Amino acid sequence: MSPQMAGVLQLLALIAALALAYRPLGDHMARVYSSEKHLRPEKWIYKAIGADPSAEMRWPAYLRGVLAFSAVGVLFLYALQRLQGSLPGSLGFASIDPDQAFNTAASFAANTNWQSYAGEQAMGHVVQTGGLAVQNFVSAAVGMAVAVALVRGFARSRTGELGNFWADLVRGVVRILLPLSVIGAVVLVACGAIQNFSGIHEVGRFAGGTQQWNGGAVASQEVIKELGTNGGGYFNANSAHPFENPTPFSNLFEVFLILVIPFALTRTFGRMVGSVRQGYAILATMAVIWIGFTALMMWTEFAGRGPAFEIAGGAMEGKETRFGIGGSSIFAVATTLTSTGAVNSFHSSYTGFGGGIQLLGMQLGEIAPGGVGSGLYGMLIMAIIAVFIAGLMVGRTPEYLGKKIGTREIKLAACYILITPALVLGFTAAAMALPTPADSMLNGGAHGFSEILYAYTSGANNNGSAFAGLNADTQWFNSTIGIAMLLGRFLPMVFVLALAGSLAEQKPVPETAGTLRTDKPLYAGLLVGTIVIVAGLTYFPALALGPLAEGLAS
Repeated sequence: MSPQMAGVLQLLALIAALALAYRPLGDHMARVYSSEKHLRPEKWIYKAIGADPSAEMRWPAYLRGVLAFSAVGVLFLYALQRLQGSLPGSLGFASIDPDQAFNTAASFAANTNWQSYAGEQAMGHVVQTGGLAVQNFVSAAVGMAVAVALVRGFARSRTGELGNFWADLVRGVVRILLPLSVIGAVVLVACGAIQNFSGIHEVGRFAGGTQQWNGGAVASQEVIKELGTNGGGYFNANSAHPFENPTPFSNLFEVFLILVIPFALTRTFGRMVGSVRQGYAILATMAVIWIGFTALMMWTEFAGRGPAFEIAGGAMEGKETRFGIGGSSIFAVATTLTSTGAVNSFHSSYTGFGGGIQLLGMQLGEIAPGGVGSGLYGMLIMAIIAVFIAGLMVGRTPEYLGKKIGTREIKLAACYILITPALVLGFTAAAMALPTPADSMLNGGAHGFSEILYAYTSGANNNGSAFAGLNADTQWFNSTIGIAMLLGRFLPMVFVLALAGSLAEQKPVPETAGTLRTDKPLYAGLLVGTIVIVAGLTYFPALALGPLAEGLAS
């Protein structure tokens, strides 16, 4: 079997698995967030934190809950890292420096999981399991809660109430993420991923030294890293490490974990607004972009020209032979079109156009299907923009799901889509203009510029993957990327929740013959075009200086 055919078969198997999980998981999540009952363990948690899960919240109160909880998470994780040298289970590692501790705390609380350190050489068992893994669960649940609040804004009318943040947070962890993680961890252990709390041990002697590895609760962290679209690896090689991702089957299973909740949330959306056809329209938009990007990535990586490419059967530099070009391309697109950040290959080693596909995937806003929660609310924002554009073309007040998209709503949507580009392009320009940050670049020219652009694109979009080659463990990059991650995560949530509150206060608008049908293929096509055009107009000059220039020169 040719490598190309193997890649295509992997993609088809993945699509089939996602299709099988779509309806039951989407319906389950709709029931979870619509239920009025509380499980006994959930009641214990509410009592411990002093929350009333039955109290409805308007958007300012919901936002305060999101920000307060996330701020506590940042402070807790920062303190845990700074105290690591005094904690048991530290494996002898020293406490983390202040700038790197801030960067890591901001990263994991923001569901970014950007890592400027080598996990097996810096973090002990307590920080990995009690700090980073916990944030993998709760940061994902925060994103899902915000998405559900926006869905309630569309579903409800004549009220500003969006539900209860604490109930949504706890239910997301207890009823969705934890059960799926237990099952997924068992699968990964069966594939060969490790799960222990062993210390550092020598695994081999070589001329000039020895090689050492430390164990860890890798499978349990690996599963939520993918399922929660987090991405922080236990080891520096991330999902290219055999302890995290042992086999081609585990590789495909991890891609499935990355995509299953974001895709299934479109079913949840359809059920909660009372029209599964609306959910299918959003699903179709996501699927078209994801499949198109995956096919394009495979083509660019298999079609490399030159003797080295021909001997290897394509661009194999930086890719694991266990996974090949097909498995690596599928994984790379899945991580950059979601907010995962896990990698099973060096993204910097991809062809010029391949690196551009990865960058563009993040610059679309990571909405196809995007992160858990963030992908859905990002896509719904773009749906509002598309409806507004359609309204301008026909001279009619735009409506979406029975809600008028007026001046307030479009301003909030516009602010949402402008925040991330401002952070990415602003910080990239500053890094290129100042003398010190450029010293961290391994390469010069277009590829070196791509390293900087990728770093801030990854941070501000809460992705977390790295282009490699860039030494990001400096005060400048730890601080500025940390700021970009926090602002890129929580400023958009302000506008999402404000928009949800505005929509929930409206009374429904009856559908007429002139209403744009947003559950039809025509609208899905308009939405795809809107997404691509908005991202293209925003980022094309920067892409032309980096990956496009590199690709055309090769």
